[in-house]
Amino acid sequence: MKIVIDARESGTTTGRYVDKLIEHLHKIDNDYEFVLLTKKPQLDYLKKIALSYKVIETPYKEFSFGEQLGFKKQIQSLKPDLVHFPMVQQPIFYRGKVVTTMQDLTGIRFRNPTKSWLIFTIKQSIYKIVNWYAPRHSKKVIVPTNYVKNDVINYTHAPASKFVVTHEAADTIPDKAEPLPKLVGKHFLLYTGRPMPHKNLPGLIKAFTILKEKNPDLLLVLAGKKDLLFEKIESDTHKAGIKDVIFPGFVSEGELRWLYENCQVYVFPSFSEGFGLPGLEAMTLGAPVASSNATCLPEVHGNAAEYFNPADPDDMAKAIQRVLSDKHRRAELIKLGYLRVKQFSWDRMAKQTLEVYKDVLS
Repeated sequence: MKIVIDARESGTTTGRYVDKLIEHLHKIDNDYEFVLLTKKPQLDYLKKIALSYKVIETPYKEFSFGEQLGFKKQIQSLKPDLVHFPMVQQPIFYRGKVVTTMQDLTGIRFRNPTKSWLIFTIKQSIYKIVNWYAPRHSKKVIVPTNYVKNDVINYTHAPASKFVVTHEAADTIPDKAEPLPKLVGKHFLLYTGRPMPHKNLPGLIKAFTILKEKNPDLLLVLAGKKDLLFEKIESDTHKAGIKDVIFPGFVSEGELRWLYENCQVYVFPSFSEGFGLPGLEAMTLGAPVASSNATCLPEVHGNAAEYFNPADPDDMAKAIQRVLSDKHRRAELIKLGYLRVKQFSWDRMAKQTLEVYKDVLS
């Protein structure tokens, strides 16, 4: 039987899931014929990690008319027995058997202030429809956490029997640690990732200003590729006269490893997440984690994080201060973090996904 996987997100931050799924499926299954549809820059990468899979270029962008028409036609031409869409975007009029992975509903609840209000409102309205439609149309819906499962069921009223939870995982960065010269010997808090509104970076910066009263030498590092949102946050921080907030921009894997290994606390301040991978990544490299208690994060971080209310900068500051000032608690969190990450496995995730395929195709 032939299974087509939509790998258009391969190589992106959100595409890490599909890349890991393909890599580990290739190691464990020889029963199905797999066809991967991806964009031109990722053709060689996918051929490398999945030698026996057929990899085909697709020019159709997510959330486009081409996706609804051309992509649908391309999929139909392959005559698949099953199509797996690892993100919610898909041709809604495709009528074959479908499995959809829904990472979260964050996109229907938060706005991007750098985008045109009118255009973003229209796109978000369409996105809401797609999120409502996909689980109803799909034979099975894969979600990364029980929180997302319940959230999607409440939003769509799709049958609970359709949903399968497959936890994702974190990898230890293999690259050699590369110090950032300006931070060597410094005490700093760390956040890595995008600066989208639901990530709550302004709240983290407010908590940092509170912490500075007791920790005058403390720095806050907000690492991630600079876009309009990051530039706005950086500009607002400077205008407010807040010092010691460092914006290093994009960092290499080696630099990211060094940041994790040398931060005093990794802080995860989000209002909303579907899984929350950076917290687990930090744990793999011995960073103690202070985490928001919102949405799925307690489910993922378990007892290996110091929790706070993300809407309360004072509570966030108190949680971070406990890790900074209590050496025993810090050591405990590091130990618990190492144990926590062992409970997650990409290989297990791939095996669970393969069982979903078998169930749908049986």
